[in-house]
Amino acid sequence: MRRRLVVTYLLLLCITLLALEIPLAVTVASRETDRAVADRLADATRFASLAAPAVRSGELETLTEELRRYQELYGIGTMLVDQDQRLLSVYGRSPENHASAIRGALAGHQVGTPETLWPWVSEPLVVAVPISDGGAVLGVILTVSPTDRSRRAVLSVWLVLALVGVLAVAACLTAAHSLAGWVLRPVTRLDAAAHEIAEGDSAARVPPGVGPPELRRLSDSFNEMADAVAEAMRRQREFVAHASHQLRNPLTVLRLRIEDLGGRYDDEELHTDRQFALEETDRLADVLDGLLALAQAERGRPELEVVDATALTTERAKAWLPLAERRGVELDTDVPAEPVPARVVATALDQVLDALIDNALKFTPAGGRVSLRLRAAGGGAEVTVRDTGPGMTEEQCRQATERFWRAADAQNVDGAGLGLSIVAVLVEASGGRFTLAPAPEGGLDATVQLRA
Repeated sequence: MRRRLVVTYLLLLCITLLALEIPLAVTVASRETDRAVADRLADATRFASLAAPAVRSGELETLTEELRRYQELYGIGTMLVDQDQRLLSVYGRSPENHASAIRGALAGHQVGTPETLWPWVSEPLVVAVPISDGGAVLGVILTVSPTDRSRRAVLSVWLVLALVGVLAVAACLTAAHSLAGWVLRPVTRLDAAAHEIAEGDSAARVPPGVGPPELRRLSDSFNEMADAVAEAMRRQREFVAHASHQLRNPLTVLRLRIEDLGGRYDDEELHTDRQFALEETDRLADVLDGLLALAQAERGRPELEVVDATALTTERAKAWLPLAERRGVELDTDVPAEPVPARVVATALDQVLDALIDNALKFTPAGGRVSLRLRAAGGGAEVTVRDTGPGMTEEQCRQATERFWRAADAQNVDGAGLGLSIVAVLVEASGGRFTLAPAPEGGLDATVQLRA
């Protein structure tokens, strides 16, 4: 945008300079030509007045001596021609276009060629004046003047005009660049603030009082909008966190009361209902825990820390190994011997590994296998959890990180549909990348890429 504004300003200036300087340059060349022609006409007219009696009497010695001295003194050639176009005397070189000039002078006109002395034209200035006596034309006096000095004078003025134009363009370029920067500075800062907010910095704002009044109002409106959005998001997160936290207390009391019912009654059907109620309270507790984790992960821009992915992966695999053995699932771990650094939000990698391993064990049948692999890649860490369960289609993989989304064939599996959403939020907050894809041999590949 700035480049376009600067180019527009320069284009307008160049058009203005051309509209002013081209006519001025032509005027300078015409004025220098008129001056030179006037000087030569004055000299030629004086010689014509001296030549009239000499040509009539035939005594040309005095006149020719005058013409010779004139040529030696000023370097201007002369020609004396009678009315029959016979050459009576010549000093200096004869121009190529003298014939037409002589005919014009014999017709009674004063002739000067060329009409304009352009710097790139090197032909001499030819001036022809008729020799008249009593109304009769007796001959022609023709002068041939070099034009080097006149052309240099025109060229000098043109160079000054060109220099003025270049200085004007340079000044305009500087002023246009500053003006465009002043005009577009609020837009640039608005764009930067919008990107920062999109990356998670809800405190990013546009500095007020910069740029034209219209853009200042736009900046103020953007800041007000950002404040309103940030406040709404803050209230939403606080509501989710408070609601999740406040609901846990009555939920805990409810679970304890349901557990107490088991010791008071021996009815088998009552025990079944009691067990079902306990399972539902556990499910509701998982939902509340997931909502609370999401609210905490999305709160502003958290601080990052560097952790040893090798040690954390090994630790979480050992923690989940008893559950894998109880379900008859092989938990295979492949981690390097050396530490692999990863830059994450505090406890993010622990929660991510727990969610991915828990999800894999839920959907892997007995006799299946869950593989946990860690490797250094791209200057960071890459963790892959692969299972041999039913897997998901590519479309389901794209939807799996949506909150409370569950596949049609997984409605009867324990869970609230928040695990992968929490993983996506934590990985994004850590500046990493989380991808889901069908495994080549069946099952699901969940890959987390983290920066070092």
